[in-house]
Amino acid sequence: MDQAAIGSRIKAARERAHLTQEQLAEIVDISPTHMSVIERGVKTPKLDTFVRIANALGVSADALLQDVVEHANESVMSELSAAIGRLPQQEQVRILNAVRALTE
Repeated sequence: MDQAAIGSRIKAARERAHLTQEQLAEIVDISPTHMSVIERGVKTPKLDTFVRIANALGVSADALLQDVVEHANESVMSELSAAIGRLPQQEQVRILNAVRALTE
């Protein structure tokens, strides 16, 4: 399991949620130091801590574990679809055209 990649995804999700390490640590009920070592990939969180982190950040566990979960594509596709769905119609069309150009 790539602890550094998981930690990096946790950090990215935290930043998208506009939370500091200290704020997330408080929500998850761990120390800021522990949150730091998780984000840096030094330690893997216990399962209950991992679930609390995912829930606090509003992301799926699959999204955080995408390098180790074989069926994480559904989560990635779902997250991508949701992100594109929040964009104005014109932006959605631009993205669709870009994807078509990349995949043809």
